Amino acid sequence: MGMYKYITKAWNTREKTDLERHFRGLSIKMRREPTVHRVEYPTRLDRARALGYKAKQGYVVVRVRIRKGGARKPRPRAGRRQRALGVTRFTRAMSLKRIAEIRAEKKFPNLRVLNSYYVWEDGLHHWFETIMRDPHNPSSREN
Repeated sequence: MGMYKYITKAWNTREKTDLERHFRGLSIKMRREPTVHRVEYPTRLDRARALGYKAKQGYVVVRVRIRKGGARKPRPRAGRRQRALGVTRFTRAMSLKRIAEIRAEKKFPNLRVLNSYYVWEDGLHHWFETIMRDPHNPSSREN
């Protein structure tokens, strides 16, 4: 087995390995970071490489924190009050992964989103890492 297969295997059986304990400690650090934070290296190298990340100039990895919980719609202000307001227990139109990609794109408007992947979650937040590419950098251009 190659290195990436070992990383994937450790990730898939993180309860048995020490990876879960490591990420619990890392999540304490990640909570103190800003919501959209550029990281030097991907946390899950195997996943990042599978989705198009290359360790060269022009590629950027951004970690995005998203709060957990259901979405809420604004409560109707005027008019007749419906029996079922449709305010709570409202399903989001987008996945949390897509929301993370949009937030990363807003923060770094000069970069383009390649893909993103799940990193970790605790009781309050989900974390995703978004792989971004500089379209103007000659080393990161697609051929």
